[in-house]
Amino acid sequence: MTAGIATALRIERVALGARVGRPTHVAGRGPRVAPTSPDGPTLLAGVAGGLVPGVRAGHVVVADRVLLDGDGYDCPAAPLVAGALRRRGLTVHVGPIASVDHVVDGPDRAALAARTGALAVDTESGYLARQLGARPLTVVRAIVDGTEQPLRHPGTALRGVAALRALREAAPVLREWYDAALDRDVLLAGPRSFCAGVERAIEIVGRALQSHGAPVYVRRQIVHNAHVVQDLQRKGAIFVQEVEEIPRGAVTVLAAHGVAPSVRQQARERDLVVIDATCPLVAKVHTEVRRFAAPGSTVFLIGHADHEEVVGTRGEAPENVVVVDNPDEAARVQAVRPDRVSYVTQTTLAVEEAQESARVLRDRFPTLRAPARDDICYATSNRQQAVRAVAADTELVLVVGSQNSSNSRRLVEVAEAAGTPAHLVEDATEVDLAWLRGVRRVGITAGASAPPSLVDELVHALSGLGAVEAAESSVVDEHVQFTLPREVS
Repeated sequence: MTAGIATALRIERVALGARVGRPTHVAGRGPRVAPTSPDGPTLLAGVAGGLVPGVRAGHVVVADRVLLDGDGYDCPAAPLVAGALRRRGLTVHVGPIASVDHVVDGPDRAALAARTGALAVDTESGYLARQLGARPLTVVRAIVDGTEQPLRHPGTALRGVAALRALREAAPVLREWYDAALDRDVLLAGPRSFCAGVERAIEIVGRALQSHGAPVYVRRQIVHNAHVVQDLQRKGAIFVQEVEEIPRGAVTVLAAHGVAPSVRQQARERDLVVIDATCPLVAKVHTEVRRFAAPGSTVFLIGHADHEEVVGTRGEAPENVVVVDNPDEAARVQAVRPDRVSYVTQTTLAVEEAQESARVLRDRFPTLRAPARDDICYATSNRQQAVRAVAADTELVLVVGSQNSSNSRRLVEVAEAAGTPAHLVEDATEVDLAWLRGVRRVGITAGASAPPSLVDELVHALSGLGAVEAAESSVVDEHVQFTLPREVS
C-alpha cells in the first residue's frame, strides 16, 4: 500500500515544501482532479474559503465529510489529524467541506452553507473522493477568506499569506499522517467499556431527569469520564463539587464512587432529595470498614488516598482507617494494636499490586483479617485480564478513558507490564500519530467508565490511515446487572 499527499495549487505545494518530508503530488482542480497514489490513502492539503461565521483566515478546517452534488464521503482520520494540529497550536474546526467547480463568494456562500451545512468550500475534495471510491481520504484546508472577509477585497493577499503560514505550520502533522498510513490489524479486548455499576449510575441520573425534570444535581462526576458527564449535562444534569452548592430541597444524585457519612448528613441538613448511585461493590467495602472498625482496631485501606472512592470509604471510620498506597507503604505502616487489624481494598486497583500489598500486610500482621470476598471488582479484574491477553499479541495498546479514571490508568500499567507500549486517551483526538508509525497490530480497550461508542470511533479513525481488520479477543463474558434504587425503579 502506498499513501499520497496531494495539493491542487503549486503555491500550496511550495508552502508545504520540505517540511512534509515526502513528495507531494499536484492533483489538479474540479472534475479534472486525479488520484495521487496507486492503492493507498490520500491526504489533500491546501487553502479554502470559510462558509460560516467564526471560520476565519489562518484557521484550519479538517473535513470529517466532503460533499459534492448531494453525495457525501466520510473522512475517518479527521479526529486523529485535528487533534494533532491543535496540539501544534493551530485553530482547528472539524466538519463538512463542500466542493464546487467554480469560485463562490458573497451571498452564494451563505446559500451553500445553508444547503449543505459545510464549514468551508473548495474545488477539489469531493471530486477526489469520488475518484478514490473506498480508499480513505483526509482533507486539511487552511482558510483564506470567510463570510466576514470577502474574497474580492484588498486584504485578501494578506489573508492568503496567513493561510499559507497555517498550512506550513501544519506540515509536520501531514508528515506524521504519511508515516502512520498503514493497513492494520486491530485487536479489541473483551470485556471493555461500561461495567454494570457505571451503567446503573448513568441510568439513575437519566431516570431522575425523566421523573423530576431538569435540573438534577450530581455531587462530583457521576463516573470518571468527561464524555459521560458532558452528555448528562446536555440533558439537564448539573455537576457540583460539594452539597453546599446545591439549592435546598433539590433532587441530588450521589456518584458511583461512594461518599462519607458526613456528606449524607450535610445532604439531610439541606433537605435534599437524595438518590444514591453508589456502586454496590463500593458499598460492600463501606460495609466491611464499618464491621472491621471496632474500638481500638486498625483497618488498612489498600488504595490511592486522593481517589474519591478511598476518600468516601475512609470517611466511614476516619480514626481507624490507614490508607496503604503500595507494597512499600505496607511495609512501613503501623497499627495501634497489631493484634486487631484488617484490610479492605479500593475496587479499581491493579490486581497484582493490591495482592502484593495484602501479602506484605499478612506477613507483618499474622492475625490480619480479610474481606470474605476480594474487594477488587469483577469488571476491573476482567478488563485487566483482557488487556493482558491483547498486549501479548500487539505492538501498541490504546486505552480509552479519562485521566482521572483509576481503572483506566491501571489498564495502561497492566499492558506496559506485559511489555507493550500503551497510552491512555480520552478519545481518538488524543492519539498521537507518531505512536502509530510502523505499527501494524494495535490493541484497543476501554476503562469501565468509558462509553463503548468511543472505541468504535477510534477504530473508524484508524481506518482513515489504511484498511483495518478488527477482531475480538474475549477472555470472559459479563452478565452482571445491579438493581436500581427504589427512588427511580
